[in-house]
Amino acid sequence: MTDTSTKKAASGYSAESITVLEGLDPVRKRPGMYIGSTSAAGLHHLIWEVVDNSIDEAMAGHATEITTALLADGTVSVTDNGRGIPVDIHKTTKVSALETVLTKLHAGGKFGGGGYKVSGGLHGVGVSVVNALSSYLRAEIHLQGKIWMQEYKQGVPQKKIAAIGTTKRTGTTIIFKPDPTIFSELEFSWGKILDRLRQQAYLTKGITLHLIDERPDHSPKHFTFYFEGGIKTYVKSLHRNSTVKNETIFYADKEINDARVEIALQYNDGFNENVLAFANNIINPGGGTHLVGFRTALTRTLNSYARNHNLLKEKDENLTGDDVREGLTAIISVKLGDPQFEGQTKDKLGNTEIKTYVEQVMGDTFATFLEEHPREAEAIIGKCVLSAMARLAARSARANILRKGALEGMTLPGKLADCSSRKPEESELYIVEGDSAGGSAKQGRDRGFQAILPLRGKILNVERARLDKMLANNEIKNLVIAMGTNIDDQFDITKLRYHRIIIMTDADVDGAHIRTLLLTLFFRHFNELVKGGYLYIAQPPLYQIKKGTVAKYAFSDEEKQSIIAEMTKGSEAAEIIESPADEDSDPNAATEEESPKTRATKISIQRYKGLGEMNPSQLWETTMDPATRVMKQVVIEDAALASETFEMLMGGDVAPRKHFIQTHAQKVENLDI
Repeated sequence: MTDTSTKKAASGYSAESITVLEGLDPVRKRPGMYIGSTSAAGLHHLIWEVVDNSIDEAMAGHATEITTALLADGTVSVTDNGRGIPVDIHKTTKVSALETVLTKLHAGGKFGGGGYKVSGGLHGVGVSVVNALSSYLRAEIHLQGKIWMQEYKQGVPQKKIAAIGTTKRTGTTIIFKPDPTIFSELEFSWGKILDRLRQQAYLTKGITLHLIDERPDHSPKHFTFYFEGGIKTYVKSLHRNSTVKNETIFYADKEINDARVEIALQYNDGFNENVLAFANNIINPGGGTHLVGFRTALTRTLNSYARNHNLLKEKDENLTGDDVREGLTAIISVKLGDPQFEGQTKDKLGNTEIKTYVEQVMGDTFATFLEEHPREAEAIIGKCVLSAMARLAARSARANILRKGALEGMTLPGKLADCSSRKPEESELYIVEGDSAGGSAKQGRDRGFQAILPLRGKILNVERARLDKMLANNEIKNLVIAMGTNIDDQFDITKLRYHRIIIMTDADVDGAHIRTLLLTLFFRHFNELVKGGYLYIAQPPLYQIKKGTVAKYAFSDEEKQSIIAEMTKGSEAAEIIESPADEDSDPNAATEEESPKTRATKISIQRYKGLGEMNPSQLWETTMDPATRVMKQVVIEDAALASETFEMLMGGDVAPRKHFIQTHAQKVENLDI
């Protein structure tokens, strides 16, 4: 035996070690590669994949109506009135075209052959992935005057396709039930689906979308969307809570070569950019070449107009991209025959030619718009100039912070109790409400990896402030220096000093307000940090329940009742004593388990209104100990919806916020006032 063969035999690595996954097995083995995750986001991605196929039929001019239904048996149904998936035998696979589409990855009518000129489902894996990740799927095809049906279990066909009836229409119905062995969550969000379908209705002129909820534990609902104005109406809806700068919404719709470019934009008096980019009706959160082309043309066109009309003087600097996008709301929608997405989740568009197309269409049509609407053009330029002035002020403020830090040897904020670890991956920063809670947290923490930064009062509402005003706020300035990342265009994730940033506030009105202010700050100015999964919200307990020397903690009223029931099990009677934790009594004093006279079990319940009411050991045990604590990771599943929510809750318009409070007031729990 040679040395080489000896090494192979020793390692046990040979041809037998290679696993070949066939058919849909790769999807079931590694679902995250195809749908991003097996959490709620991946669960909803199943619906998007099926709906996207129906939308493709609509964009091709073959479908006008799509119905999505959440059914009583836990299945989801998507029906369109398109052409219907073909049912004849495929010459390569020797089975029906329907079975081919549902069982073969990268099989579909979107790779050429005239099936679709434009489609969102480029990769041909969408509906087959849905089939693979469903415990049950049924396809019903209305075609050639017959209703064709085929059933699948975990992607495996149960019988050959067969005609089960006659019909006078055409179209496709896909009914599926997500596999509980794959997904960690199985509850579909009505609001999330509603928002997605509303978005699709805006993007596709002439299509009617229905959403029905027939689930037994939900109230029956039926919504219908149809928007004649398309993306212009979309922009208008996004600005329904805003004061706009240009009443006339800019709109362009032009075909160039084999692509179609559609753009709508409007400015508001806010400071945040809300630009949504779509390719073949698929949202691209990561942007791509169409977004680059739009931004380039926008900046160049506004600078050119401002120079030609003396709105910018010769000595003035050109407006930057950040200047012209402050307060901008825009929709960029492109349709092209061969979209090149980055990954199956289609996060980013990569077609190089589309940058040129968008830049050309945007540059020509927006220049004409500005000339034809001089008042609105002046208002837009005026806002951009103010943004430039604020940018220069912010640059000065930021430089001052950094310069001061350099002079002090990059001294961290005095209120920060830093951890001893210098490894970001194992370090945590607790942002704590108030000095009292900060004191308890500092005493109770593990100094090795947990840092504490107390906040004094409520931080600035950044939804209503530019960067220069933000950096003048001590609490925000201290947070920026403590994290080490800088902010906005100077933000550098590689310099983050802590890989867990944990917001820890009281369970009362002020605590909720401070938490919302901090979330607004992170969403608007540290978005990459949120997307990276570095931001968390601590969940301190609401109650301490004691029986004698035994103490347990409850994070909800339901958990409190469960603990009480457990503690009083087998007792003839129970005496429940409820008190806030700040009463003049020792919260750790043992209570008598049984009274000789009454034989009643005594249960002491303390309601924690604030973190400062806990002693250091309690705070560590309940909220800071990695072994026992409960935290929520902050994620952004829908950036557009999140932006709209922050604008509504923290913006200057009172009416929508009042409506939101009135609508949700009855659902509020555990609120101390």
